[in-house]
Amino acid sequence: MGHDHAHATPRGVASRRLAFVLALSLSFLAVEVAAGLLTGSLALLADAGHMLTDVAGLILALIAMKFAERPPSPRRTYGYHRVEILAAMTNGLVLLGVAGYILLEAFERFSRPAEVASVPVLVVATVGLVVNVAGALLLRSGSRSSLNVRGAYNEVLADAVSSVGVIVGAAVMTLTGWYWVDPLVAVLIAIFILPRTLTLLREAVQVLLEGTPRDVDIAAVRGAMEAVDGVKTVHDLHVWTLTSGVHALSAHAILQDGAAHGEVLAALRHRVTHGFPISHVTVQIEERCCGEHEHDVVPRT
Repeated sequence: MGHDHAHATPRGVASRRLAFVLALSLSFLAVEVAAGLLTGSLALLADAGHMLTDVAGLILALIAMKFAERPPSPRRTYGYHRVEILAAMTNGLVLLGVAGYILLEAFERFSRPAEVASVPVLVVATVGLVVNVAGALLLRSGSRSSLNVRGAYNEVLADAVSSVGVIVGAAVMTLTGWYWVDPLVAVLIAIFILPRTLTLLREAVQVLLEGTPRDVDIAAVRGAMEAVDGVKTVHDLHVWTLTSGVHALSAHAILQDGAAHGEVLAALRHRVTHGFPISHVTVQIEERCCGEHEHDVVPRT
């Protein structure tokens, strides 16, 4: 049986950027909540609610990164990488709750539009846009390699877009006095939140259920492994995700008569790790198939 391990890329830069964005978000959150209450703007409070989830997501991301740095132990042989996925899922659930609250509150406001101090709303939302754009630029590179950073990046980016909506709404109210625009903008922000939230939750659940990663064609993996000289067939093939960007594979390979175990094992490792985005490989070499393994859960094509 062979093992091939690959360690995650150091996340120091991403961690420092997350901490800086967190400081920016916390500072502006206090300003936005106070402004939302003073001006009576539901749209501004909705944006503040979204900013609150940004703060929660950033805190969870930083905690997850710290846990991920802890070494494996006899009780947790894979270490704490899954904490990142749990944090991302928690973040998504909080976002769903915020979106639901905004929609309910906006429904009530449509029937009783409240007067809004639109000029202060315009000023605060403009500052918020600057803060969110700065945060998104800082997190953009890390979002490509980490599901948790991607969640934080998506929230900051969505907050930037929602700030634009608040700015437009405040400008309209200033010019026309149409205060029903405020709950309308709040609803649009909530609707904008939902698709990204559902995508984040779906990806987190996929990892927790140890589903086959979207960027891995398991039929192609089987074909590549069975094409290695000396391999008769492959069964009990499984590919799953440990954490963002770290995929693992386990399989049983039945050898042809006379095949050299060590050479075949090395060839299988090389074929999998160089042909697919899989870094952790466990292959059990067999000379014949046992009866209980004859039926593979992965269909052949």
